[in-house]
Amino acid sequence: MSGIDTVHEIPLINLAAGRERYGSFPMGTLEACPLGSFLRFGGFGRPLIVVGVTHPQTCLVLRGRLRSLRAAGFRVVLISSPGELVTRIADEEGVEHCAISMQRGISPLADLISLVRLCFALIRLQPAIAEFSTPKAGLLGSIASFLCRVPVRIYILRGLRLETAAGMTRRILQLCERITAACSHLVVCNSVSLRSQAHALGFVQRGKVRVIGNGSSSGVDVRHFIPPSSPTPDRVRESLGIPAGAPVVGFVGRLTRDKGIPELLDAFDSLQVDFPEARLLLTGWFDDSEDALSPAQRARITNHPRIHCTGFVSDTAPYYHAMDVLALPTLREGFPNAILEAAASGLPAVSTFATGARDAVLHGRTGLLVPPGDPQALAAAVKRLLLSPELRREMGTAARAWVVEHFMHTSVQSLTVALYRSLIRDAEWQPAPALIKDAAAAGD
Repeated sequence: MSGIDTVHEIPLINLAAGRERYGSFPMGTLEACPLGSFLRFGGFGRPLIVVGVTHPQTCLVLRGRLRSLRAAGFRVVLISSPGELVTRIADEEGVEHCAISMQRGISPLADLISLVRLCFALIRLQPAIAEFSTPKAGLLGSIASFLCRVPVRIYILRGLRLETAAGMTRRILQLCERITAACSHLVVCNSVSLRSQAHALGFVQRGKVRVIGNGSSSGVDVRHFIPPSSPTPDRVRESLGIPAGAPVVGFVGRLTRDKGIPELLDAFDSLQVDFPEARLLLTGWFDDSEDALSPAQRARITNHPRIHCTGFVSDTAPYYHAMDVLALPTLREGFPNAILEAAASGLPAVSTFATGARDAVLHGRTGLLVPPGDPQALAAAVKRLLLSPELRREMGTAARAWVVEHFMHTSVQSLTVALYRSLIRDAEWQPAPALIKDAAAAGD
């Protein structure tokens, strides 16, 4: 199916809350679902927040965040491109779901159609808050929110793709960020270093930018990500055929160039000189994005006898228990969730001084940082940790204590809820009269 064909898919509403209350309900277009009936499923009179991302897999970082907003009294509608994953997460979080196809790459005609569909959805939904993130959804959603005069417009900056772009592509991406920020009331950055980079690039006014707490958009569930119980056997190692005593360097996330996978492969080859039994556990998937790995790089992974690639994993918690060190040699980040999850699991991390990544590691205390794009420095840092089980334990213990103090998901989400409530009060939001009329008519 071509990119333009994709955008003609019908936007769907997943009435997750309605199914629980009223039983199964047929799926249909926004236009086919009377707005008053739609409101009954979410509860009338509560402020509605639209949360939009481009790709279904980005919805993984919204777990817990959507549920906390709903529990705080918001009606929540999740907007993203269609996919089984977004439907499942909407069901898990108990929120509604509107599917609108958006292309991650530059695609003018498809983008225009997506923009029109987003405007249509926002006019029908009349949200009090529109929160969009990721580059394409951030751009199109912020423009649509501005055109539809949504009372509170928030752009969540989860990273800057332009940091690894060059030439005309970089200029286009910087213009897009400038437009997105201009259409938003508030730009929430995932980390302090990301905020600094946004200021340095000059695409957003200083008064518009904020970091919630210590950074991270959702924090980490420290009750789910926990250190392993010893001396129980590791089921992940057993399932992958990894010997119990073999050193394991782990990675969690998309397998792309910007995540530093080429550098990680080079570093692993160097490590095998000193650790011939070492394994590289890649807990992630080959992402067909602009920074996708080349066919040769993919073959290097799939054909290597000591590299284990899991593909997409919905629950990564058990995989951290199979690792001795997490390596994230990223070239750019917003705030890496994988490092928080590893830290909560008592695992030290080796990452880079890149934007966002350096906020997630206390260098020398919870892990080590190296220059981005330097496989030799990466190999040396990983080697240092593999040679010292005591250092790994000390750093892993300190890492968990640090995230429990600063990044518990309940604390991060409470700060987000408090901010959004204050923004609504400042905007003096009231339920739109048209919605009241539709809801009353639906009840007759």
